Amino acid sequence: MKLYDELKWRGLINDISSPELIEKLNNGGLTFYIGTDPTGDSMHIGHFSSFLISKRLKDAGHNPILLVGGATGLIGDPKPSSERPMITKEEVDHNFKCLKEQAEKIFGFEVVNNNDWCKDINFIDFLRDYGKYFNINYMLDKDIVKRRLDSGITYTEFSYMIIQALDFLHLYETRECTLQVAGQDQWGNITAGIELIRKKLGKEAYAFTMPLLTKADGTKFGKSEGNAVWLDKNQTSSYELYQFLINVEDEKVIDYLKFLTFLSVDEIKELEKSNQTEPHLRKAHKALAREVITFLHGKDEYDSAEKISQALFSGNIKELTKKQLEEGLSNVPSFNISGEVNIIDLLVDNKIVSSKREAREFVGNNAISINGDKINSENFMINKSIAINNEYIVVRKGKKNYYLFKY
Repeated sequence: MKLYDELKWRGLINDISSPELIEKLNNGGLTFYIGTDPTGDSMHIGHFSSFLISKRLKDAGHNPILLVGGATGLIGDPKPSSERPMITKEEVDHNFKCLKEQAEKIFGFEVVNNNDWCKDINFIDFLRDYGKYFNINYMLDKDIVKRRLDSGITYTEFSYMIIQALDFLHLYETRECTLQVAGQDQWGNITAGIELIRKKLGKEAYAFTMPLLTKADGTKFGKSEGNAVWLDKNQTSSYELYQFLINVEDEKVIDYLKFLTFLSVDEIKELEKSNQTEPHLRKAHKALAREVITFLHGKDEYDSAEKISQALFSGNIKELTKKQLEEGLSNVPSFNISGEVNIIDLLVDNKIVSSKREAREFVGNNAISINGDKINSENFMINKSIAINNEYIVVRKGKKNYYLFKY
C-alpha cells in the first residue's frame, strides 16, 4: 500500500490542495511543516494525533519541520465562537521552550519559531509586502471568519491568516518547504499560504489537512474544551493516560488505533475483528494503550501503568511501590489521619458510608479492604503500624471505590 492510500485508509486525509500532491507524497523527498501555537506548556493528545503525521511522512522519505508559533501565539488563532484570551510574551516564551523540548524529545525533529522571522517586520512592511496580496473578500469567505462575522471578529484575529501564510512563504523561500500539513480547522489559513506563494513568487505549494481527533459525540480533545489529556507525564501520568486509552469508546477505538499508532493495516484489522466478536477481551484498547504510552513515555512507563491498573482492579495493592501507589490513587478522595481509629468510625466520619449501620453491613459482607486485606470485624483498629510505608492507609469499598488516608 502506497503512502497516500495508507493515509486515506487511516482516515488521515481530510482536504488535499491538488491531485498532484498524491504522487509527490508517494514518491518522497518533500520538505513539509506542521505547527502549533504555544498556548500551553505541554502538547495534548489532540496535538499527538496531528504531529504523528510528521513521523509517518519522515518514514516515507519526506523531511519534517515542526513549527511552534512564538509569533502567532501572541495573536491567537480565531476560535469558532469567541476570541482567545491574550497571553503574555513571558508566557509564550516559556511555553515555546517547553513545547520545543517536548517535541524534540518525542519526535526527534527540528523545531523552529516563527517569531524569529516575524519579530523584525514593521507594520508598514507587513502591509506592503504581505497585506497587499490578500483580497478582503477572499479572507471573508474563509469558513472560520464567516462563522465569527455575526458575533464579531477583531482585526488582530483577522490578521492571523496573513501571518500563517507568511510562515509558509518564509519556509518556502528559505528551506524549500513546499508542503504544509495541519488539522482540518486550519484549511483556510493553509490555502491562504498557498495563494501568497503563488502570487508573490509564481510558484506552486501544496497542503493537506487531517480530521481532528474527536470523541463519539463529535467533540474534540483540547485545552479549551476542558478535557485535555496532556503528553507531559507530570501533567497526565502514564497511569492516567492508560486509563483514558483503555476506556475509550468501543466505537472509536479502531479509529484511534489508525490515528495514534504505527500498527500495520493487518494488525489493526485483526484487532477490529476482535473488537466486534470478543469485545470483553478489550484487545484493541490494550493495544492502543501499549502503543501510545510506549511511544510517548517508554516501555517501563507502560509496564508500570499496566501494573498499577491490574493491582487496583484486583485489590492487591501491596505489590505497588510508593510512587506507583501515589500515581494510581492521585485522583481518589484523600484524607489526613492521626492516631488510632476504629474501622466503623473511619468509614462514617469521612462519609465513605452514610451511617454506622451501613458501615457494619459493608464490613459484614467483606466489602471493605484495608491495604488490600478484607476486614471482617467491626472492632478492627487502624493505626500507623499497619500503614504502607508507615504513611498510607488505603481503603477499598466494593470493587471500584478507593480512598486514601495519609499519616
